[in-house]
Amino acid sequence: MSEEPFVPRERIYKLQQYFQNAHKHTYLKGRYDVITSVGIPVALAASSLFLIGRGIYNMSHGIGKKE
Repeated sequence: MSEEPFVPRERIYKLQQYFQNAHKHTYLKGRYDVITSVGIPVALAASSLFLIGRGIYNMSHGIGKKE
């Protein structure tokens, strides 16, 4: 007894051809891969730099100290 595949062979073959012929990096070939590979890390880095800068400013001016 053989089990039916989840996706037809023609669709798998078409997707394989698309991904093999795309002229992008492997991790950026999908539709939403740019968001997860580039957007989220850039947003995290920007927010981290902002918070570090604000903390240094507050420390240098003595803002936010508890008495």
